[in-house]
Amino acid sequence: MSSATSASAPSEESTADDTAKNSLIVTNLESVKERIKQSIAACNRDADSVRLVAVSKTKPSSAILTAYNAGQRHFGENYAQELASKATELPKDICWHFIGPLQSNKANNLVKTCGDGLYVVETVATVKLARKLNNAVSLAVAEGLRSADKTLGVYLQVNTSGEESKSGVSLEGVVGLAREIKETCPHLEIMGLMTIGYAGDVKDFDALVDCRRRVLEEGADLGFDESSFELSMGMSGDFEVAIAKGSTNVRVGSTIFGERDYSNLKK
Repeated sequence: MSSATSASAPSEESTADDTAKNSLIVTNLESVKERIKQSIAACNRDADSVRLVAVSKTKPSSAILTAYNAGQRHFGENYAQELASKATELPKDICWHFIGPLQSNKANNLVKTCGDGLYVVETVATVKLARKLNNAVSLAVAEGLRSADKTLGVYLQVNTSGEESKSGVSLEGVVGLAREIKETCPHLEIMGLMTIGYAGDVKDFDALVDCRRRVLEEGADLGFDESSFELSMGMSGDFEVAIAKGSTNVRVGSTIFGERDYSNLKK
């Protein structure tokens, strides 16, 4: 065997290491699913009432594919360039959740690159971003990059703590934002509300639950279905508490994939 060939071939040690990592991802994924199942049962909720989003930011496509082959379909990414890159090389039936801050000037490329795979943008907090996404979907449809009958899901990100350093629309501004998006963005579907709270602090969860009630009451004319209007809250450290509070969409990353490496990050 030539030196070039031997240099390019993976060593037995690296192959064994990859196998161990993949096995751990599958084990972790099944453990999280079981914990979700038990949390749902403890609340006497329907078995399919909570969606697991495996947060794969900074993780290689091979790790995502391992979880995919174990049955996971919803994955979350924080960075537009990273998501766009992964969407082009991974199976097309993956449902991508964009869960990070999105600059409005990156909306068009994100929608076009991901096509129908972009399931939801969870961090919409301004009309400006909503309109950029709406226009991006319209263009993608016109160019044959997204199905004409497929709206783009969005969650309204709510600043449940009221801190100026936190992202999201204010509790008082949610209904107005929802109304404007419903009236001006026909290519978007408001699926529910989202918050990023402090791990273990239930005040943010309680605030989002109350905000959901307010949207359904004060925005009754907007046509939201109470049975399907979602709450995206809960991460690795507190998803079981979030489920007990009513979450329908939990975002779990490090508990499945392990600690993150930001050294080769594509933003």
